[in-house]
Amino acid sequence: MRGAGMSESDSFINEVSEEVRRDRLFLLLRRYGWIAILIVVLLVGGAAWTEYSRARDRAGAEEAGDALLSALSNSDPEERAAALDGVSLTGGAAAVSLLITAAAQEETGDLAAAIASLDNLATNTDVPEIYRDLASFKAAMLDAGTDPEARRQRLDSLANPGQPFALLAQEQLALADLSAGERDAAITRLTAIVQDAGAGQGLRDRVQTLMVSLGAPLPDDVTPDVTSTNP
Repeated sequence: MRGAGMSESDSFINEVSEEVRRDRLFLLLRRYGWIAILIVVLLVGGAAWTEYSRARDRAGAEEAGDALLSALSNSDPEERAAALDGVSLTGGAAAVSLLITAAAQEETGDLAAAIASLDNLATNTDVPEIYRDLASFKAAMLDAGTDPEARRQRLDSLANPGQPFALLAQEQLALADLSAGERDAAITRLTAIVQDAGAGQGLRDRVQTLMVSLGAPLPDDVTPDVTSTNP
């Protein structure tokens, strides 16, 4: 009998505890249920917005790509340059478009316009740095016969160690040194390029050929190769 009484007492306590828990849960739902509903609404709304944004970006990219292809289909360089100039793009696509535009302007002989397009890209902080550096280097190459000092300044900023076009910029600076009659300075630059482990074979061959033609000694650890036709 005592065991049965204890069992009934335990059952009663459990039922009371369940009621208390239900009452607390009901109270919490009344007090904070709107938060749960808001979270659900935000999650559903966020997912819908994400899908909408993806669809919008995809449509925008397709439209920009179609416009770019249409501009490139022009066989006339002037018409192609004008069409490319009218294409509105952002990020890496905008960088590629400006590089192509500059190439088309160069093809028409309008070097000033090509340099302006490249300078526009070089100062655009919205595109990756590699594109800006490439634009600066190409602008320096096009600017070869206009302002030697301005060209040297362009190249100096690209020739710092660690820059992606540092060795190519050093090569152009060496050629500028030779044009200015500074043979020793040019040879010093050329020697540094040959000894740099990051120099590609084409660049290394060009530099060695130039050093041999200048009568400059090659570094001891470099084997002369002046017969290569690599660019």
